[in-house]
Amino acid sequence: MPFARLASATTPTAHIGLGLAAVGRPAYINLHRDRDLPGSRSVEALREHTHELLDAAFAQGVRYFDVARSYGRAEEFLGDWLTTRPDVRDVVIGSKWGYTYTADWSVDAEAHEVKDHGLATFERQRAETEALLGDRLDLYQIHSVTADSPALTDKELHERLAALAADGVTVGLSTSGPGQADAIRAALAVTVDGEPLFRTVQATYNALETSAGQALAEAHDAGLTVIVKEAMANGRLAGTDAPAVVQEIAAEAGLGSDAVALALILHQPWAGVVLSGAATVTQLVSNLHAPVLDLDEQRRNRLDALVEEPEAYWRHRAGLPWS
Repeated sequence: MPFARLASATTPTAHIGLGLAAVGRPAYINLHRDRDLPGSRSVEALREHTHELLDAAFAQGVRYFDVARSYGRAEEFLGDWLTTRPDVRDVVIGSKWGYTYTADWSVDAEAHEVKDHGLATFERQRAETEALLGDRLDLYQIHSVTADSPALTDKELHERLAALAADGVTVGLSTSGPGQADAIRAALAVTVDGEPLFRTVQATYNALETSAGQALAEAHDAGLTVIVKEAMANGRLAGTDAPAVVQEIAAEAGLGSDAVALALILHQPWAGVVLSGAATVTQLVSNLHAPVLDLDEQRRNRLDALVEEPEAYWRHRAGLPWS
């Protein structure tokens, strides 16, 4: 498991990863992207912006980087960065397949990505990822699995994923939607030749959406590495957009609301890596203060009141505009 490299790390920031969903393409659903990205949002402008972010993250001890085939050119940007920094060897690189980017670098596209968990998509996207990341890929995840996904029952796909694992690439999945817990538990039951197929699970968990918590604890107990995404709920828990109680705790600690949101996840005993989705170096630096925040029981109890019903949370997320 490549994540053993992080388990032996001594710096707390090694357990905060950087996801490139917000910077690998011109449009995404995070709040306030208009003030976070370069004005032109050209390919070269975002490439340079992403490399600056990666440099800052690595310098601050971040050692897990997360991309996907559907994140525009995120794999390409990350692959370029790794090529120009051959001394960077102690990082863990994860990508995902199962969505195809369809926006053609447009902010106003009718559809930005199309989901398909079929074997043919895996074969095509695996070749595309290999061309961009080569042997630097440590983890390949099925993107946004739900309980009804054919990826959980396709035996031929499972065999191909097991072959990939035998070649040294860890196989995992990410989940999405109000039924994340069901998808996680179904994934835990998937085996090939009597051995569990999935070794990591990446799920949404934050102060507003906690429904997957028990299933993630079960995954951790089963030996999977848990990666948490969307810890700031696509910006709803950051800055002045954060609920009052988050801002109050942040003010008490002299930190940002984003650090409070991340600290809550870091407190979970099952959380192996918590992703920052920072779009700027300033946001990243603020995120990386999370490990020093004393989020005691009293503060955690205050945050408990923020939890939304899963269906309401995901309905709100689905309504966020691409910008």
